[in-house]
Amino acid sequence: MAKTLSFAAAHFTVAFTVGYLMTGSVLVGGALALVEPACNTVVFYFHEKVWRRFELRKKALLSNPPGASGVSIPL
Repeated sequence: MAKTLSFAAAHFTVAFTVGYLMTGSVLVGGALALVEPACNTVVFYFHEKVWRRFELRKKALLSNPPGASGVSIPL
């Protein structure tokens, strides 16, 4: 949990710093520090779901190669 919290703190800091340096606005930097990590969290959730599907498909193909039993796995 400590690693997750330290990464979150680093992420917020980077988002704020980039926003502030690009605009000179503390308000924009603060908004980016809140909005960007929230959006990134949602994208990461769906990325993990898709990635897991690929992993399961790969595992199924490795354990049962197409043509080995005459049954193919739909992609």
